[in-house]
This record gives sequence, C-alpha cells and structure tokens, in this order.
Amino acid sequence: MIQIGTNTIMTLQESIMHNKITGFYKRKGTTATTFRSSVLGRRRGRRQRKVLNLVLTSGIPPSLTPEAIKMHPAQIVWYGSTLSVMITVHFSMKLLAEHVQNWKKPKEQKAIVIIILMAPLYAVDSYVGLINFFGTEAFFTFLDSIKECYEALVIAKFLSLMYSYLNISLSKNIVPDEIKGREIHHSFPMTLFQPHTTHLDHHTLKLLKNWTWQFALIRPACSILMITLQYFEVYPSWVSWTITIILNISVSLALYSLVIFHHVFAKELEPHKPLAKFLCIKGIVFFCFWQGIVLDLLASLGIIRSRYSWLTVERIEEGYQNILVCAEMVFFSVYQLYAYSAAPYKANNNSSPPSDKKSK
Repeated sequence: MIQIGTNTIMTLQESIMHNKITGFYKRKGTTATTFRSSVLGRRRGRRQRKVLNLVLTSGIPPSLTPEAIKMHPAQIVWYGSTLSVMITVHFSMKLLAEHVQNWKKPKEQKAIVIIILMAPLYAVDSYVGLINFFGTEAFFTFLDSIKECYEALVIAKFLSLMYSYLNISLSKNIVPDEIKGREIHHSFPMTLFQPHTTHLDHHTLKLLKNWTWQFALIRPACSILMITLQYFEVYPSWVSWTITIILNISVSLALYSLVIFHHVFAKELEPHKPLAKFLCIKGIVFFCFWQGIVLDLLASLGIIRSRYSWLTVERIEEGYQNILVCAEMVFFSVYQLYAYSAAPYKANNNSSPPSDKKSK
C-alpha cells in the first residue's frame, strides 16, 4: 500500500476531533442556530472521516494530494532539471561502460570517451548554476569556462579521432600515399590568408591540426584572464568585447578545419559515421551559443525582465540558459548512443583486435 503524507493524516484527525468537541458543546445550546451548527459539524465530521478512511484503505499517493499538486514553479523547474541531469548521466554512463567493456582500440576509444563525457559535464555544470542561482559573477564565469574549455578539448580530440580512423600520424610523418595530392578548396575569408586551392600533404595536415588545437590553448587562457579580471573587479566592457571577438574567431577557425578535413576524407570516413559524430559536437556548441544570443536579444527588447529589485536580468538569463542546457543534453546523450556506438568494437570480440601501432 502506498502511504500518504503524515501531515495530511494528522490534519484530518485534528479536524475530526475539533468537530466532535464543538459539536458536543453546541448540542448543549437550545437555539436553532446552535442546533443547526451542531448538525453541520457532525456532517462535516462524517465526511472527513470518510475521506480519512478512503485515504488509509485505498493508499492514495502523496503526489495526488492537493498540497502536492500545487507546487511552486521553482520546484517544478528544480525537479525537471534534476530528472534531466539524471537521464543524461544514465545514458552517457551506459555508453561509456559499453566502450570500457569492449576496449579494443585505445587510441580511438580514448578520444570517444572524452567526447561522450561532454553532454553530462554540460548538464551537471548547468545544474550547479541553477542550485547556486545567486552566486557571484566570477562564479558563473568559472562555470561557463569549464564548459567552453572542455568544448575546446573535445574539438581537438575529434580531429585526433579522425586521424586515427585514417592511420595518420604527423609526429611520425605517417601519411598514406593514396591521400596525398588531393585538392583543398578554401572559401572566403580564408582566401585572404591561404590560396584558393592547395594540395594535401604533410604540411597541410599539420596546418589543419594547428588550426584546431589553437582553440584548445586560447580558450583556457581567455577564461583564466576573465576570471582574474572579474575577481579584482577590473573588467571593462571593451575587454569583454575583445575577448568575445577573439574566442569567436578562434572557435570558427577550429570548426572550419574540421569541416575541411571531413570534406577531403569523406569517402574514407564514411563507414565511421563522421557527420553524425560531428553534428553531435556541433549541435551542443550551436545550441549553447545561439540560445545565449537569443536570450540576450529578448532581454534587450524587454521581453525578459525582472519584477524584483534584488533579481537582475542577467541572473534570469543565466537561469533560462541553464534550464535549456539541462533539457537539451538529454537529447544529445541519447543521440550519442548512435553516433558513438560501441557496436564496431563489439564485433571484434571473437577476433584479434586490430593493431593501433600505425596510428600511434
């Protein structure tokens, strides 16, 4: 039997006892008013006893009581975000366990594990921001920096994963002959710095790698700078805009190099579902970035506004952003089950695993 809340039962019992006592004293009166009140009291007591008996015998769960149904919106947000984070962590850990149980190609699967952990890290990070809603500006900058620094690492590891699929090792100058000489067509504004058409060789591959890894270095450096300036309360708006422009150029260059790499090796990478893998990363980055832009626009138009002097619009934006991220990571954690499936490694269980020596 499902138990009902203790407070509800005690309230019903106290009300019944109150009606009994008042009914007793009212029966001592002689007027019609006191008699009528006594009758109504007895009827009310009988109804409440029926409700109490129904609750105790049928086992109505506490979640169906009126007190539980009327929850504050903040409670609904908190419960929903908690559930979203739990689902995200569940699916991510499930996929992670499958790769660990079928650990056949360490070089590839190490990169995959780092990428898989992106969704739960984003969800937990945003959830912490919801719990500590009234934290300092430096605290929220620190939370954002964790996500964005990990994003930089994931982008770099994605390129390393593609290199592993193709058995390319720039450190050992291992570049298959069949891929050398392929044409790379750059588009504007990259044509301002590179020829419109270049041929693939060791130098070109190294350049693409550098374009990707530069974001993994610039992002943490900018995060440390922002946190330090905010901690000492020296963070003018022109510094904020300068750092934002630098980061946007840096991440655009990193993503551009991944697109070029996928375009050049689309045929060789097709069995590994590179587009699905890339969209999983790009989707997380895309949603987190552009929904932040949309929230800023809604705040500037006055659609998002604060009704209280102690609550700033920036905090409301941060709250909406964290709620959306918690919900979106549920989708991406499920999508990762397809994009980064452990099935190709399970298929090699009965055979000797391929060697990674060429790809190291």
